[in-house]
Amino acid sequence: MKFFSTIVVQTSRNLQKTWPTQFMTLVTVSLSVLIFSFFFLIYTNMIKTGEKLGDDLRLTIYLEEEPVLEMQAQLVRKITNFSPVEEIRFTSRDDAFNRLAKQLGDNVEVLDDLDPSFLPPSIEVYPKKNLATLAHIQRFSEYLSTLPGAIKVQYGQEWVERFNYFTKLLQIIVLLSGFLLIMTTTFMVAYTIRLAVVARQAELEILRLLGATNNYIRTPFLIEGFLQGVLGSSLGLAALFFLYRWIKLRFSGPGILQLVDFTFFSPTIIGIIIAVSIILCIGGGFSSLRKFMRI
Repeated sequence: MKFFSTIVVQTSRNLQKTWPTQFMTLVTVSLSVLIFSFFFLIYTNMIKTGEKLGDDLRLTIYLEEEPVLEMQAQLVRKITNFSPVEEIRFTSRDDAFNRLAKQLGDNVEVLDDLDPSFLPPSIEVYPKKNLATLAHIQRFSEYLSTLPGAIKVQYGQEWVERFNYFTKLLQIIVLLSGFLLIMTTTFMVAYTIRLAVVARQAELEILRLLGATNNYIRTPFLIEGFLQGVLGSSLGLAALFFLYRWIKLRFSGPGILQLVDFTFFSPTIIGIIIAVSIILCIGGGFSSLRKFMRI
Protein backbone atom coordinates (compact mmCIF):
# COMPACT_ATOMS: atom_id res chain seq x y z
CA MET A 1 0.00 0.00 0.00
CA LYS A 2 2.86 2.32 0.89
CA PHE A 3 4.45 1.61 -2.51
CA PHE A 4 1.35 2.77 -4.40
CA SER A 5 0.89 5.88 -2.25
CA THR A 6 4.54 6.83 -2.80
CA ILE A 7 4.15 6.29 -6.55
CA VAL A 8 1.10 8.56 -6.61
CA VAL A 9 3.00 11.26 -4.71
CA GLN A 10 5.98 11.02 -7.07
CA THR A 11 3.71 11.19 -10.14
CA SER A 12 1.90 14.22 -8.73
CA ARG A 13 5.24 15.97 -8.12
CA ASN A 14 6.37 15.26 -11.68
CA LEU A 15 3.16 16.66 -13.11
CA GLN A 16 3.37 19.81 -10.99
CA LYS A 17 6.98 20.50 -11.93
CA THR A 18 6.53 19.96 -15.66
CA TRP A 19 2.89 21.00 -16.13
CA PRO A 20 3.53 23.45 -19.06
CA THR A 21 5.26 20.69 -21.04
CA GLN A 22 2.67 18.16 -19.92
CA PHE A 23 -0.12 20.46 -21.13
CA MET A 24 1.50 20.95 -24.56
CA THR A 25 1.98 17.20 -24.86
CA LEU A 26 -1.66 16.63 -23.95
CA VAL A 27 -2.77 19.11 -26.63
CA THR A 28 -0.51 17.45 -29.21
CA VAL A 29 -1.83 13.98 -28.43
CA SER A 30 -5.42 15.24 -28.55
CA LEU A 31 -4.92 16.92 -31.92
CA SER A 32 -3.19 13.85 -33.34
CA VAL A 33 -6.04 11.60 -32.24
CA LEU A 34 -8.57 14.12 -33.56
CA ILE A 35 -6.94 14.30 -37.01
CA PHE A 36 -6.59 10.53 -37.33
CA SER A 37 -10.10 9.82 -36.00
CA PHE A 38 -11.64 12.46 -38.27
CA PHE A 39 -10.39 10.85 -41.47
CA PHE A 40 -10.94 7.35 -40.14
CA LEU A 41 -14.56 8.24 -39.35
CA ILE A 42 -15.08 9.53 -42.90
CA TYR A 43 -13.48 6.39 -44.32
CA THR A 44 -15.63 3.98 -42.28
CA ASN A 45 -18.76 5.86 -43.31
CA MET A 46 -17.71 5.79 -46.96
CA ILE A 47 -17.42 2.00 -46.73
CA LYS A 48 -20.99 1.86 -45.42
CA THR A 49 -22.04 4.20 -48.22
CA GLY A 50 -20.42 1.93 -50.80
CA GLU A 51 -22.43 -1.00 -49.48
CA LYS A 52 -25.61 1.10 -49.55
CA LEU A 53 -25.02 2.37 -53.08
CA GLY A 54 -24.32 -1.19 -54.14
CA ASP A 55 -28.01 -1.94 -53.53
CA ASP A 56 -28.89 -0.06 -56.72
CA LEU A 57 -25.86 -1.10 -58.74
CA ARG A 58 -26.47 -3.33 -61.74
CA LEU A 59 -24.68 -4.17 -64.96
CA THR A 60 -26.84 -4.43 -68.07
CA ILE A 61 -25.58 -6.66 -70.88
CA TYR A 62 -27.26 -5.96 -74.21
CA LEU A 63 -27.47 -9.01 -76.51
CA GLU A 64 -27.81 -9.55 -80.24
CA GLU A 65 -30.52 -12.20 -79.88
CA GLU A 66 -32.67 -13.56 -77.10
CA PRO A 67 -30.89 -16.62 -75.61
CA VAL A 68 -32.72 -19.94 -75.38
CA LEU A 69 -33.00 -21.69 -72.01
CA GLU A 70 -29.87 -23.77 -72.55
CA MET A 71 -27.92 -20.68 -73.51
CA GLN A 72 -29.27 -18.81 -70.48
CA ALA A 73 -27.98 -21.54 -68.16
CA GLN A 74 -24.58 -21.35 -69.84
CA LEU A 75 -24.44 -17.57 -69.46
CA VAL A 76 -25.38 -17.81 -65.79
CA ARG A 77 -22.52 -20.26 -65.18
CA LYS A 78 -20.02 -18.01 -66.95
CA ILE A 79 -21.12 -14.97 -64.96
CA THR A 80 -21.11 -16.64 -61.53
CA ASN A 81 -17.78 -18.36 -62.21
CA PHE A 82 -16.13 -14.95 -62.58
CA SER A 83 -17.78 -13.22 -59.60
CA PRO A 84 -20.52 -14.03 -57.07
CA VAL A 85 -23.70 -12.05 -57.72
CA GLU A 86 -26.96 -11.34 -55.92
CA GLU A 87 -29.25 -11.89 -58.91
CA ILE A 88 -29.32 -12.37 -62.68
CA ARG A 89 -32.36 -11.32 -64.71
CA PHE A 90 -33.00 -12.00 -68.39
CA THR A 91 -35.08 -9.32 -70.13
CA SER A 92 -36.72 -10.11 -73.46
CA ARG A 93 -37.60 -7.58 -76.16
CA ASP A 94 -41.24 -7.64 -75.08
CA ASP A 95 -40.28 -7.08 -71.44
CA ALA A 96 -38.03 -4.17 -72.42
CA PHE A 97 -40.83 -2.68 -74.58
CA ASN A 98 -43.35 -2.91 -71.73
CA ARG A 99 -40.88 -1.35 -69.31
CA LEU A 100 -40.20 1.53 -71.70
CA ALA A 101 -43.94 2.09 -72.17
CA LYS A 102 -44.38 2.22 -68.42
CA GLN A 103 -41.55 4.72 -68.04
CA LEU A 104 -43.01 7.00 -70.73
CA GLY A 105 -46.30 7.24 -68.88
CA ASP A 106 -48.58 9.78 -70.58
CA ASN A 107 -46.23 9.93 -73.58
CA VAL A 108 -46.64 6.25 -74.40
CA GLU A 109 -48.29 7.12 -77.74
CA VAL A 110 -44.84 7.68 -79.25
CA LEU A 111 -44.54 3.88 -79.34
CA ASP A 112 -47.76 3.32 -81.30
CA ASP A 113 -45.98 2.81 -84.63
CA LEU A 114 -43.17 0.73 -83.15
CA ASP A 115 -42.83 -2.88 -82.12
CA PRO A 116 -40.51 -4.53 -79.58
CA SER A 117 -38.06 -5.66 -82.24
CA PHE A 118 -36.14 -2.35 -82.15
CA LEU A 119 -35.10 -3.00 -78.53
CA PRO A 120 -32.28 -5.44 -77.75
CA PRO A 121 -32.75 -8.24 -75.20
CA SER A 122 -30.56 -7.90 -72.14
CA ILE A 123 -29.24 -9.48 -68.98
CA GLU A 124 -29.29 -7.51 -65.71
CA VAL A 125 -26.57 -8.57 -63.27
CA TYR A 126 -26.79 -7.42 -59.64
CA PRO A 127 -23.35 -7.87 -58.00
CA LYS A 128 -22.67 -8.47 -54.33
CA LYS A 129 -23.24 -5.37 -52.22
CA ASN A 130 -19.84 -4.48 -50.79
CA LEU A 131 -16.94 -2.13 -51.39
CA ALA A 132 -14.74 -4.88 -52.83
CA THR A 133 -17.31 -5.43 -55.61
CA LEU A 134 -17.25 -1.74 -56.46
CA ALA A 135 -13.46 -1.87 -56.67
CA HIS A 136 -13.39 -4.59 -59.35
CA ILE A 137 -16.63 -3.70 -61.15
CA GLN A 138 -14.73 -2.39 -64.18
CA ARG A 139 -12.95 -5.73 -64.66
CA PHE A 140 -16.28 -7.48 -64.21
CA SER A 141 -17.78 -5.26 -66.93
CA GLU A 142 -14.92 -6.02 -69.32
CA TYR A 143 -15.42 -9.74 -68.74
CA LEU A 144 -19.18 -9.52 -69.32
CA SER A 145 -18.58 -7.80 -72.65
CA THR A 146 -16.81 -10.98 -73.86
CA LEU A 147 -19.83 -13.21 -73.25
CA PRO A 148 -21.35 -14.87 -76.35
CA GLY A 149 -23.79 -12.53 -78.10
CA ALA A 150 -22.94 -9.50 -75.92
CA ILE A 151 -23.08 -6.15 -77.75
CA LYS A 152 -22.50 -3.69 -74.92
CA VAL A 153 -22.26 -3.57 -71.13
CA GLN A 154 -23.64 -0.54 -69.32
CA TYR A 155 -23.41 0.52 -65.66
CA GLY A 156 -22.87 3.67 -63.62
CA GLN A 157 -19.22 3.80 -64.63
CA GLU A 158 -18.58 7.46 -63.84
CA TRP A 159 -19.81 7.48 -60.23
CA VAL A 160 -18.25 4.08 -59.49
CA GLU A 161 -14.83 5.29 -60.66
CA ARG A 162 -15.11 8.55 -58.73
CA PHE A 163 -16.20 6.70 -55.60
CA ASN A 164 -13.24 4.31 -55.89
CA TYR A 165 -10.78 7.17 -56.37
CA PHE A 166 -12.21 8.93 -53.33
CA THR A 167 -12.01 5.85 -51.09
CA LYS A 168 -8.42 5.20 -52.21
CA LEU A 169 -7.54 8.81 -51.36
CA LEU A 170 -9.14 8.38 -47.95
CA GLN A 171 -7.12 5.19 -47.38
CA ILE A 172 -3.89 7.12 -48.01
CA ILE A 173 -4.97 9.97 -45.74
CA VAL A 174 -5.93 7.54 -42.95
CA LEU A 175 -2.54 5.81 -43.22
CA LEU A 176 -0.68 9.14 -43.18
CA SER A 177 -2.69 10.47 -40.24
CA GLY A 178 -2.13 7.18 -38.41
CA PHE A 179 1.61 7.53 -39.00
CA LEU A 180 1.36 11.13 -37.73
CA LEU A 181 -0.43 9.90 -34.61
CA ILE A 182 2.28 7.32 -33.91
CA MET A 183 5.19 9.71 -34.48
CA THR A 184 3.86 12.76 -32.63
CA THR A 185 2.43 10.83 -29.70
CA THR A 186 5.53 8.74 -29.14
CA PHE A 187 7.93 11.65 -29.64
CA MET A 188 6.07 14.19 -27.49
CA VAL A 189 5.56 11.83 -24.57
CA ALA A 190 9.16 10.64 -24.77
CA TYR A 191 10.37 14.26 -24.88
CA THR A 192 8.23 15.27 -21.89
CA ILE A 193 9.40 12.36 -19.76
CA ARG A 194 12.97 12.99 -20.86
CA LEU A 195 12.74 16.53 -19.46
CA ALA A 196 11.33 15.19 -16.19
CA VAL A 197 14.13 12.64 -15.94
CA VAL A 198 16.82 15.26 -16.61
CA ALA A 199 15.26 17.64 -14.05
CA ARG A 200 15.28 14.92 -11.40
CA GLN A 201 18.51 13.19 -12.40
CA ALA A 202 20.28 13.88 -9.09
CA GLU A 203 17.24 12.81 -7.05
CA LEU A 204 16.89 9.59 -9.06
CA GLU A 205 20.56 8.75 -8.55
CA ILE A 206 20.12 9.17 -4.79
CA LEU A 207 17.09 6.88 -4.88
CA ARG A 208 19.09 4.21 -6.68
CA LEU A 209 21.92 4.49 -4.15
CA LEU A 210 19.36 4.02 -1.37
CA GLY A 211 18.23 0.78 -2.97
CA ALA A 212 15.19 1.87 -4.98
CA THR A 213 14.25 -0.70 -7.60
CA ASN A 214 13.92 0.02 -11.30
CA ASN A 215 10.15 -0.44 -11.08
CA TYR A 216 9.95 2.09 -8.25
CA ILE A 217 11.81 4.68 -10.34
CA ARG A 218 10.15 3.83 -13.64
CA THR A 219 6.50 3.53 -12.60
CA PRO A 220 5.70 7.26 -11.95
CA PHE A 221 6.93 8.18 -15.43
CA LEU A 222 4.97 5.35 -17.05
CA ILE A 223 1.86 6.51 -15.21
CA GLU A 224 2.41 9.92 -16.78
CA GLY A 225 2.43 8.28 -20.19
CA PHE A 226 -0.72 6.35 -19.30
CA LEU A 227 -2.50 9.54 -18.26
CA GLN A 228 -1.39 11.32 -21.42
CA GLY A 229 -2.78 8.47 -23.50
CA VAL A 230 -6.12 8.31 -21.69
CA LEU A 231 -6.73 12.04 -21.44
CA GLY A 232 -5.30 12.93 -24.86
CA SER A 233 -7.29 10.31 -26.78
CA SER A 234 -10.45 11.01 -24.76
CA LEU A 235 -10.24 14.75 -25.44
CA GLY A 236 -9.55 14.14 -29.13
CA LEU A 237 -12.52 11.78 -29.48
CA ALA A 238 -14.75 14.12 -27.48
CA ALA A 239 -13.83 17.01 -29.79
CA LEU A 240 -14.58 14.80 -32.80
CA PHE A 241 -17.96 13.82 -31.33
CA PHE A 242 -18.97 17.45 -30.82
CA LEU A 243 -17.81 18.22 -34.39
CA TYR A 244 -19.84 15.25 -35.63
CA ARG A 245 -22.94 16.43 -33.77
CA TRP A 246 -22.52 19.97 -35.09
CA ILE A 247 -22.25 18.73 -38.67
CA LYS A 248 -25.31 16.52 -38.23
CA LEU A 249 -27.36 19.42 -36.88
CA ARG A 250 -25.96 22.03 -39.29
CA PHE A 251 -26.47 19.96 -42.43
CA SER A 252 -29.60 18.03 -41.48
CA GLY A 253 -32.31 17.71 -44.12
CA PRO A 254 -32.02 16.81 -47.82
CA GLY A 255 -28.42 16.52 -48.86
CA ILE A 256 -25.41 14.25 -48.90
CA LEU A 257 -25.67 13.32 -45.22
CA GLN A 258 -29.06 11.79 -45.92
CA LEU A 259 -27.43 9.65 -48.61
CA VAL A 260 -24.41 8.71 -46.49
CA ASP A 261 -26.31 8.10 -43.22
CA PHE A 262 -23.31 9.38 -41.25
CA THR A 263 -22.71 7.52 -37.95
CA PHE A 264 -20.14 7.82 -35.17
CA PHE A 265 -17.69 5.16 -33.99
CA SER A 266 -18.97 2.12 -32.15
CA PRO A 267 -17.85 1.67 -28.50
CA THR A 268 -15.45 -1.05 -29.67
CA ILE A 269 -13.67 1.29 -32.10
CA ILE A 270 -13.52 4.03 -29.45
CA GLY A 271 -11.96 1.57 -26.99
CA ILE A 272 -9.39 0.46 -29.56
CA ILE A 273 -8.35 4.06 -30.36
CA ILE A 274 -7.93 4.86 -26.66
CA ALA A 275 -6.02 1.63 -26.04
CA VAL A 276 -3.63 2.27 -28.95
CA SER A 277 -3.02 5.82 -27.73
CA ILE A 278 -2.20 4.51 -24.24
CA ILE A 279 0.22 1.92 -25.67
CA LEU A 280 1.96 4.58 -27.79
CA CYS A 281 2.29 6.98 -24.86
CA ILE A 282 3.60 4.34 -22.47
CA GLY A 283 5.94 3.08 -25.20
CA GLY A 284 7.30 6.59 -25.72
CA GLY A 285 7.91 6.97 -21.99
CA PHE A 286 9.54 3.57 -21.70
CA SER A 287 11.91 4.23 -24.60
CA SER A 288 12.94 7.55 -23.07
CA LEU A 289 13.62 5.94 -19.70
CA ARG A 290 15.73 3.19 -21.23
CA LYS A 291 17.84 5.67 -23.14
CA PHE A 292 18.46 8.25 -20.45
CA MET A 293 18.35 6.23 -17.24
CA ARG A 294 19.95 2.99 -18.45
CA ILE A 295 17.37 0.93 -16.56
